[in-house]
Amino acid sequence: MAPYKSLEEYDIEITKDIQERYSKIIEEIGEDVFREGLKKTPERAAKAMLFLTQGYQQDAAKILKSAMFKESYNEMVIVKDIELYSLCEHHILPFFGKAHIAYIPNGHIVGLSKLPRIVDVFARRLQVQERLTEQILDCINDTLKPQGVAVVIEASHMCMMMRGVQKQNSVTTTSGFRGSFIKEETRNEFLKLISSNLS
Repeated sequence: MAPYKSLEEYDIEITKDIQERYSKIIEEIGEDVFREGLKKTPERAAKAMLFLTQGYQQDAAKILKSAMFKESYNEMVIVKDIELYSLCEHHILPFFGKAHIAYIPNGHIVGLSKLPRIVDVFARRLQVQERLTEQILDCINDTLKPQGVAVVIEASHMCMMMRGVQKQNSVTTTSGFRGSFIKEETRNEFLKLISSNLS
């Protein structure tokens, strides 16, 4: 049997630099960086941070353009319950939840898998939920140029759950609308569809 090999690849020099900084942090908080359980933690933490912020090296518009197709369909397209994981830029603690995206085509549709991909591109950065919502919204609107686009994000923030106010059941909802979704009727149809269970 072939030995296990991680598929993730990272710049060696950058990884080493971040690893050394994590070692220093572990020492500064009073831990022994050389004890068995922590020996590989700085390296693992460095690679985790690079993975969780890989969105800085990705181009969301290019991802959308790679799967745009001419199509006459002009009704609402919704992809809902897209898993989302990001890092709060204020405390570098996770926030997680789901995104719901809708657009009304204007001559072009996009491969459905590309919408979750662009959520990941913007989520895998140091973020605030409000900006994340706007970035996803603007990318779809500017690239696909649909009749309208809508984005709703529902997320729980570890900075609220683990520290600070320590409210474990709080959920933050942000939304953004462009074009046709500014109309109350269209917006309400979208909000009704993402809150219903059609299965």
